[in-house]
Amino acid sequence: MLDRIDDHDSKIIQILQNDSRKPFVEIAKEIDLSESAVRRRVKNLTDMGIIKKFTIEVNNSGQTSAITLISVSSTADTSKVSSNLMKLKGIEIIYEITGQYDIAAIISAPTISEINSYIDEVRKIEGVSDTNTVIILKTIKQ
Repeated sequence: MLDRIDDHDSKIIQILQNDSRKPFVEIAKEIDLSESAVRRRVKNLTDMGIIKKFTIEVNNSGQTSAITLISVSSTADTSKVSSNLMKLKGIEIIYEITGQYDIAAIISAPTISEINSYIDEVRKIEGVSDTNTVIILKTIKQ
């Protein structure tokens, strides 16, 4: 699917990844296209499923975050465990992954103590057989 996009589409995607609220008219000036061309390209990228959604990033300063790696028992449905995890307080993102663990969850809370209580709730979910948690000390973004 990505083979169907050109340099202008790639630039539009990069700009929107940095600021999804940037007006199409500003994007158009930046990449030397008309505003209507940018609007049409964004619509096409969305229709093709290349752009899945527009979102915001919340400043979680004052929050502590952790990555919890979760093993799912071989008799459990990983997707069902993921769905149940998303219902828990503190869970921000769930990734179903390959390797030693089946799921990686990003958990946030004001204190490490609260993260510990959230992890206790994770361990109670049917199908969760093991967890390994690391506290995020620093986030570096491009």
